Amino acid sequence: MHIALTGATGFLGSRLLVQFLRRGAEVTVLARPRPRGAGERLATVLAASGAPGSLLDRLHRRVHVVEADMSLPRLGLSPVHFQELADRADAVWHCAGDIRLNADLAGLRAVNVHGIRQMLAFTAAGRRVPRFHHVSTAFVAGARREGTAYEHELTDAHGFENAYEQSKYEAELLVHAWARQQHRPAVIFRPSILVGDRPPHPDVPGHPLQYIGEVARSAREAAAAGGLELPPGERPLVRIAGRADGHLNLLPVDWAAEAMVRLAERCPGTDVSTFHVVHPRDTPMAVLVRLLERLFPVRLELQDADVAVSDATELERTADFYPGFTPYLRHRRRFDDTAARRLLGPLPPPPDVDLPYLVAGTDPAAHDAARPRTSR
Repeated sequence: MHIALTGATGFLGSRLLVQFLRRGAEVTVLARPRPRGAGERLATVLAASGAPGSLLDRLHRRVHVVEADMSLPRLGLSPVHFQELADRADAVWHCAGDIRLNADLAGLRAVNVHGIRQMLAFTAAGRRVPRFHHVSTAFVAGARREGTAYEHELTDAHGFENAYEQSKYEAELLVHAWARQQHRPAVIFRPSILVGDRPPHPDVPGHPLQYIGEVARSAREAAAAGGLELPPGERPLVRIAGRADGHLNLLPVDWAAEAMVRLAERCPGTDVSTFHVVHPRDTPMAVLVRLLERLFPVRLELQDADVAVSDATELERTADFYPGFTPYLRHRRRFDDTAARRLLGPLPPPPDVDLPYLVAGTDPAAHDAARPRTSR
């Protein structure tokens, strides 16, 4: 089995690569050109993500790294090289993407929508008729904050919480249109919010909660530099819009990668198959509030409605710590994963995403004391 993979240096893509290598596959990694070579970046990311040394030793033998630009026709490659790579693939996995929740739609479309067009063209060109696998997000369900989102649904009727969700919705539409036009099967994975219990690493792309942790550390450092440190034990109250009875689906990234590969192995090769890759137990909003209170020196109070501007304190007016993410504090939505569970079989359940798990994955200082690692 020869797999073409994008996004291999990313938070999820590096774990997918480990799963492929464990199964004996050969992999062509299509990576963006950067000053630091893609092969060097890949080795660094895998080592920092906890990949075993035995797999790292196989990189040069089983992984072929190609610098490719998904903003360009033929990925910026010569016609001959493009066709050689396409003809080599038995399966194509598109995991690359811009996951910034606070980015503008035009910038996100340039990567998440235009990039998938290039990868669909790459897949269509392959003489082995490879199956296309696309990593989307469960949050294409958009701004529907309650009820149940189902795997077969794909609609913009509820609007979107951020431009990232919309760009991934538009990308899924392209996969469906391509599959109809080409009479080809495809697989769409919709993971929930992926997290890990390894501390942030400067060479490894992180997850959204790690970004919030970085914002908190920067704010603390800036306050200290400006002589604005709070007296010991003093934590001002910050009211933000959210549901105290809400919950979010957070999923350990290692489990997600294994589940996706297992689903691909068992999925029938017809039509477009869509799977929610989610945790069987949501994380209560109270846990996220406790995490945020640990990261920021404040007391948080969730309110059903937005705090009136006239009533807001100066701190509350600037308290949107991650635009694009804060609307999720209002969510009570659940994701149905019937199709995924039917195919997965007896896969051990993922670890609970509780406060110790989240602290270990967002606060480097607390990692060693938080709990033993559960990531593989």
